[in-house]
Amino acid sequence: MNIRELQDKANLIREDIIKMLVAAGSGHSAGPLGMADIFTALYFGGVLEYRADEPWWRERDRLVLSAGHIVPVLYPVLAHAGFFPIEEIYTLRKINSRLQGHPHAKSVPGIENTSGPLGQGTSVAVGMALALKMDFKAGRLPRLPRVICVDSDGEMQEGQTWESFMFAAKNHLDNLTYVIDRNHIQIDGYTEEIMPLEPLVEKLESFGLQVFEVDGHNMQAILDAFNHDASVHRKPVAIVANTTPGKGVKYMENKYEWHGKPPSEPGEAVEALTDIHALRTLGGKIVSEHE
Repeated sequence: MNIRELQDKANLIREDIIKMLVAAGSGHSAGPLGMADIFTALYFGGVLEYRADEPWWRERDRLVLSAGHIVPVLYPVLAHAGFFPIEEIYTLRKINSRLQGHPHAKSVPGIENTSGPLGQGTSVAVGMALALKMDFKAGRLPRLPRVICVDSDGEMQEGQTWESFMFAAKNHLDNLTYVIDRNHIQIDGYTEEIMPLEPLVEKLESFGLQVFEVDGHNMQAILDAFNHDASVHRKPVAIVANTTPGKGVKYMENKYEWHGKPPSEPGEAVEALTDIHALRTLGGKIVSEHE
């Protein structure tokens, strides 16, 4: 896909997120909307090596979602990539659904880890990256798979994350990339008011990570960051993605109150979809292939 096609795909994913959350009547809005560009780049921009028709292919790259509450962005991305039928996204959070509010390992093809308690995915990713590197060095894998761990900035308040960074740096896990969603919000307020993280880049560097900071809504910049990431040797990488929570929905953007709730009041869903449609069509200036 070219950059325009990737941008269009990301906004289509945003529409799916709103529709899923409305159908579920619960779930997280702000983070998933903010991370749609990152996930689109990962799965449709040539970053991750995967086979949708062979989801447990041993040589695949792994996506560990540590920030499990933003799984409403991962489900439609996996569906659009061909891992399972797109219609299934509307079963989000339903009884007996495979698509729960936080991901469950191997509940559907493409889900690599169970997450919910924040911070734990960082350790899962370290274990995966170390094991894959051992297998590669022993000749049991023809290529070294990448492990990409998606974290929220709120998770940086967990001690476990920093222990994982230290371990990754000590063991030179250069097949491991942390993507930190720097949207400045968490469930009960703004990160810098609750537990300040800055200077985050300098802190990550001091723990031995190679750090790239990127506009999390600039598709070319995102792809460039992952390309630079792939060239780093003997260091784990952190990509700090500056994102807008609720991206595309004007009444949600940068408001922490939308961290953990869906559109529910009359007209909210319609307004959200109208905003995203305008974003996808540049205010009606272009006709999308999905019209």
